[in-house]
Amino acid sequence: MQYPQHRWQPFIAHRHDLFKYFRRLPTLIAVVVFVAVGAPGARAETLKIAMIETFSGPFAPIAHNQLNTYRMFADLANQRQLSGTGNLIEVQGFDGKGSVQESLSQLKTVIDQGYRYISQGNGSGVALALLDAVNKHNQRNPGKEIVFLNHAAIDPELTNGKCSFWHFRFDANSDMKMEALTAFMENDAAVRKVYLIGQNYAHGQAVSRAAKELLRRRRPDVQIVGDDLHPIGTVKDFSPYIAKIKAAGADTVITGNWGADLALLIRAAKDAGLGVKFYTYYGRSAGVPTAMGAAGVGQVRTVVYWHENNETFSGHDLATQFRAKYDDDLYFVSIVTMVDMLARAVKATGSVDPVSVAHGLEGMKITALNGEVEMRAVDHQLQQPLYIATWSALDGKRVKYDQEKTGYGWKTERKVERHVAAQPTSCQMQRPLKR
Repeated sequence: MQYPQHRWQPFIAHRHDLFKYFRRLPTLIAVVVFVAVGAPGARAETLKIAMIETFSGPFAPIAHNQLNTYRMFADLANQRQLSGTGNLIEVQGFDGKGSVQESLSQLKTVIDQGYRYISQGNGSGVALALLDAVNKHNQRNPGKEIVFLNHAAIDPELTNGKCSFWHFRFDANSDMKMEALTAFMENDAAVRKVYLIGQNYAHGQAVSRAAKELLRRRRPDVQIVGDDLHPIGTVKDFSPYIAKIKAAGADTVITGNWGADLALLIRAAKDAGLGVKFYTYYGRSAGVPTAMGAAGVGQVRTVVYWHENNETFSGHDLATQFRAKYDDDLYFVSIVTMVDMLARAVKATGSVDPVSVAHGLEGMKITALNGEVEMRAVDHQLQQPLYIATWSALDGKRVKYDQEKTGYGWKTERKVERHVAAQPTSCQMQRPLKR
């Protein structure tokens, strides 16, 4: 379904000289003043988000892309007054360095500075620690609660055993993505021997677990010939892992790697002439398209919630604006959806109070860039369509737009509707009373 593009078109204010009307229309003066000031007791407010992310080190380009996405779409929402008259959304970045301790230290800093909303996503281990700290803070400080907006941390526990009223995830979790990937692989007879490789932390472990479980269910004939977990963000040479994959006789690799860890893995495979299919979670993340180039055509697939070459090319105009402004690709549409939903919740509740906004987000349904989405009330996991896409040469038809100026882009193989990707939840959530 086509996203209502007009919501995000830049707002251009037209100046009008009203004074000549004021001299003749005193009634109009009263109306204008009332609208400008607001109803009695109403006042404009600002929803301030502290983004605690990895702004230094090998994953910094991803965090900067995310912050730019927040800022562009917050600006557009503010220009269009999507949060209501005068209300604003603002975002500021804080460097958690990908470390639990540094991120918790930044959480304390932003709380002291008066922030009531935080966002994070690059690292489920960090996300789990932040959520635990947010829960404890909110329990100890009624009336000063914090809401955690998760744009990319996809460990399923965050919306299962560790679910919280104070946490909302706008990305699909790793089980949802593996459900989509294995549903596609179910009909791919070329998949016979699979090698699993991932980063050794909560997300990588979850991907490995889900792959083994779902392949056993969907493709019991498939043999898993390897299962490696490597340190995150520290491996510079993946050639020893590629040698193991080759020696195992794998025809397919499944990986949840992202950022530099995926780019280096793909580059090592290319250098070694490893002719296997890669099924990835983050083939669109920074640096990976450049690392693949022509060698990845037809060989690399990814599961995403949006890409420019979707069935209606919805969002391409926004991607063009983003590229012109930041010389970078738009790919964190989870943030676009988040800003849209936040703005609606503020407008609907007439408040930026975290408790009110959180209640406003629960169960919300909107038409996003990837179609109809819903913030499932029971666990605060966004339910949304997913795409399986293959790295391909531009053809002017299904693949009109490239990524990272490579001349190659993603071709949709299948759109997985949200009810197919949906997963059950074990969440048992306690909710505060509405204010």
